[in-house]
Amino acid sequence: MSVDETIAALDRGELRVAEKHDGEWRVNEKAKAAILEYFRVRKLEPIDVGPFEYLDKIPLKRDHAERGVRVVPPATARYGSFLSPGVVLMPSYVNIGARVGHNTMVDTWATVGSCAQIGSNVHLSGGVGIGGVLEPPQAAPVIVEDDCYIGSRCIVAEGARVGRNTVLGAGCILTGSVPVIDAPTGAEVGRGSVPPNSVAVSATRPRRFGSHEYGMPCVLVIKHLVEGQRHDKNVLNDILREHGASL
Repeated sequence: MSVDETIAALDRGELRVAEKHDGEWRVNEKAKAAILEYFRVRKLEPIDVGPFEYLDKIPLKRDHAERGVRVVPPATARYGSFLSPGVVLMPSYVNIGARVGHNTMVDTWATVGSCAQIGSNVHLSGGVGIGGVLEPPQAAPVIVEDDCYIGSRCIVAEGARVGRNTVLGAGCILTGSVPVIDAPTGAEVGRGSVPPNSVAVSATRPRRFGSHEYGMPCVLVIKHLVEGQRHDKNVLNDILREHGASL
């Protein structure tokens, strides 16, 4: 498959940069390599959108009505990304290689970085920053699985993962190296990956550097949702407020 054919397949949703098989996410290195090559061979071209003029290598996605996608000006989705039916883009940005699942809301000033995989029935709240991961080709992208709620101004980057049916309270910073800690036990349950069915908030933990101690970022899992339990925003707000956090 040529580079142009690969990017077209990504744009149509026939191909994706990462996919879950037998419970494990696998990266399509050839698809990522094609995106890198596409950037290399494309030339800058002017793009006119109403009164606005842009200059870019990658064209914009088109035919949103045919795809069943709602796009609110001035939201932007680049060609080579895929938006599933029912997606709503408030003024936001979706980069090449990214995939956004059915009925997901990308709220105002949220960004979905290159190759990020966002599941179905997800809400990316205002100002959420989903980081892009292009290089090296074998590097895993950011993954947010189905039925998640990512609170305002959260940052999820460096190939971090958010498990299905999870809530991140406002302002969480989750990168590939940030510890994720279970609040009741104090045990570290991983780095850069929040387990499914969790309610998690931003926190700090003490780290000593020489003679000084500092509070370094971590993500604290404060509640485990029952399998199949759906998010009730009022209940979640009460849970988060108890811990000084919010959606």
